[in-house]
Amino acid sequence: MPAREELPSTLQRSDEKAQRTWMEAHDSAVDSYGEGQRAHRTAYAALKHTYEKVGDHWEPKDRRGPSDEQASRGARDTQRSTAGGVDANASKKHLQEVARKLDIGGRSTMTKDELVEAIQKTNKRATAKSRSST
Repeated sequence: MPAREELPSTLQRSDEKAQRTWMEAHDSAVDSYGEGQRAHRTAYAALKHTYEKVGDHWEPKDRRGPSDEQASRGARDTQRSTAGGVDANASKKHLQEVARKLDIGGRSTMTKDELVEAIQKTNKRATAKSRSST
């Protein structure tokens, strides 16, 4: 199935470049691996090198590169968790700015790991809320 028909809702709310990045990576992965989970994971991995999830959509990162330890290893078919689109490799200052944008309370006293976790939770809630309102 063409990527445009499978475009996740978070990407439908993102800019055109994010959509194009995901769709091109998805279609290439379908050609290599076939349709399914692996094609989706590959498309998200490509997206996470240049975008991070903020709330219910994706925004360009300040720098290119892997977003978390799992992405930097590049290993496939693992059970290791990811940061769910949060740029866990970003500076604490950047994570605090994202947390401020998402209106996360207590962010000034959080550790970097706590910021990543709080942003992940807020992103999941925002995505679920957006899905239920459409």
